[in-house]
Amino acid sequence: MTKKCLALLCAPLLLAALVSCDTSSFGNISQHIGTAMTVVDQTSRASRPITDEEEYYVGRAVAAKILGSYQLTTNAQLTRYVNLIGRTVALNSDKPFTYGGYHFAILETNEINAFAAPGGTIFITSGMIRTTASEDELAAVLAHEVAHICKRDGIAAIKSARWTEALTVIGATAARNYTSGEVSQLVSLFEGSIDDVFKTLVVNGYGRSQEYAADESAAQTLAKCGYDPRALLSFLKRLEQRSGSSGGGIMATHPATGDRIENVSGKIPSTAPIHPRAIEARAARYGAAVR
Repeated sequence: MTKKCLALLCAPLLLAALVSCDTSSFGNISQHIGTAMTVVDQTSRASRPITDEEEYYVGRAVAAKILGSYQLTTNAQLTRYVNLIGRTVALNSDKPFTYGGYHFAILETNEINAFAAPGGTIFITSGMIRTTASEDELAAVLAHEVAHICKRDGIAAIKSARWTEALTVIGATAARNYTSGEVSQLVSLFEGSIDDVFKTLVVNGYGRSQEYAADESAAQTLAKCGYDPRALLSFLKRLEQRSGSSGGGIMATHPATGDRIENVSGKIPSTAPIHPRAIEARAARYGAAVR
């Protein structure tokens, strides 16, 4: 992680220390800085939550790490289509807006998977898109990932001890320049935080309860959008049929698909029938972009 990125992560905390100084009495500036440092130190010891701005920059670093392992698609039409569906879903979610906004990108790989980096960047693989059978099912996949962002599941992956230690270092040096040793320590701590999130998204996966909650939220969001929430079930059933042919990707990082189906089956909201013309329009859009 660069010093610039580190500065962006630390900026909100440093600003909090500076604005508490009374610019009309520079004679006592040392006293004001000392007071600010005390407040910052107390805050860090309390292990304050990660702010939306910090989450955004952590998410950007995680996204960059993911792109170190995958390539983006060159299909501009499909990318525009996925962003259209994704942003529609996000606007109807529990968190319509994030600090840096929602961004959707397609990873060119046959692997069946999707990742939600903290702050609003969502990746879906071309293999996952090909596994869907309709716009409603694609929306279901994206709604599941949006739910992880709404619930801050990615940020929850950061070891609390690591983040608290980083805040303590920041608080202890808020009124002066960082030494090379302190910069090195902070870079190590923040890189460790990025690794925590990356390993959860790509290697280990979220916990069972987090995945169940994301499925349930996705069903509710689909209903709010006017999509058929039952599309989540139809997609999961198709995914279950493919589970025998592939042990990687989403199969390795999510609970058994059958368990997910059982959990969400009784939690699909009732909705009014979708107008046939809307169904036709969605099928045409999906066919033009995906097939």
